[in-house]
Amino acid sequence: MGCGGAKCEGRARVLPVGRHKEVSQRHFGFSAATSVLIANMVGTGVFTSLGFQALDLHTGGALLSLWVVGGVTALCGAVAYAELGALLPRSGGEFVYLGKAWHPVAGFLGGWVSMTVGFAAPIALSSMAFGRYLSAIVPVKPQVASLLMLAVVVGVHLAGLKAAKRFQVGITSTQLLLVSAFIVAGMLYATPVSLPMGWGNGEAVREIFSAPYAVSLVYVSFAFTGWNAAGYIAGEIVEPERTIPRSVVASTLMVTVLYLLLNLAFLRTVPLAEVAGKVEVGALSATAMFGGRGGQVMSGIIAAVLVASVSSMVIGSSRVTHAVAESLPQWRVLGARGADGVPRNAILAQGALIVVLLLTNSFEAVMLYAGFTLNLMSLLTVLGMMRLRRTARDEPRPYHAWGYPVTPLVYVALSVWALTTSLVQRPVASLSGLATVLVGLGIWVVAGRKAV
Repeated sequence: MGCGGAKCEGRARVLPVGRHKEVSQRHFGFSAATSVLIANMVGTGVFTSLGFQALDLHTGGALLSLWVVGGVTALCGAVAYAELGALLPRSGGEFVYLGKAWHPVAGFLGGWVSMTVGFAAPIALSSMAFGRYLSAIVPVKPQVASLLMLAVVVGVHLAGLKAAKRFQVGITSTQLLLVSAFIVAGMLYATPVSLPMGWGNGEAVREIFSAPYAVSLVYVSFAFTGWNAAGYIAGEIVEPERTIPRSVVASTLMVTVLYLLLNLAFLRTVPLAEVAGKVEVGALSATAMFGGRGGQVMSGIIAAVLVASVSSMVIGSSRVTHAVAESLPQWRVLGARGADGVPRNAILAQGALIVVLLLTNSFEAVMLYAGFTLNLMSLLTVLGMMRLRRTARDEPRPYHAWGYPVTPLVYVALSVWALTTSLVQRPVASLSGLATVLVGLGIWVVAGRKAV
């Protein structure tokens, strides 16, 4: 469904449940599938969300525990998705899972959220972050830089796919090298910042059970978004019954460790007072470790990674838009492809939606909006997995979710806590997410009922 500001590549065509045409060639093995999942997760969220968390949380214990809790939550959700991926080894993700577990309208809403929030919001966030990082290097307004970069990327994809495909080579390795460089440099930093952990006086525990902590989990869940990406390429995975569970668990564990260590590196190098409310946390940390020139170089590297992220997500988002539009007679114009196979109308439609989000110029609001909506759909999917245990008990299950029913219930409990608290504490962003789902429901009632 979504890509927490990270890459989404290799997505197969999403077709309505019951009329699915599978990709016959399966070419993603364990290593390739794991790489795709890691690339989907590691992106904007981990480099930017610490600043918003530090506004209300002031102990290292609470801030670092967020990434442990977020990793546990993602892992509990991942094993549920792994069971669904092995049970329904077809590309489409929530579009397939929700349609099977609940109702065709639920599947359509899963596709709708993927088409809108799942891609448009992460692309907008990556573009905003790009503007912030680039403005640390050259004298340009962040919003102007964001819009120009988006225009260039959209232009490249409107022109053709060859340049875009070359551009994506080595994305995962570049990301991992960048994260590893931050971690090593942060651990070797000679004069670490004094950071109160808050365990001795109980302050960290109090913060963990506070409302701001639950809201911060929404930011963290956005950073982890992408662990469910195996469902989008399931039709192209070799031996999906075995490969999907292994790749989902391995990638989630690896990213959890990387996120925890990376945030520890941030907290060791920059005082909390300087981090609070800032988007460009990576640039601040790099400047502290390497000086002004080194910080600029690192900001440039992060900006380049974010451009690659936007480019890959434009590919995925336009294809999801194309697929969903193809199933709606009234929207066929968005599903049209050019003679060279490029879905230009879908690319332009996605670009317009992204520009609207960019013009809000509110990084925190868009991140909360995306995190809330994607978390809601993942929650319904995990509940759907539990429902299928009862309604489809006779269907063969090559993989059973580890720790069932505890693991899915942990995911449900933590997600409900984060969602309800976010709804109370940040009603505008949260209600905007619910409104997006309701718009999708209206479209299905008007145009999509006959297509699903």
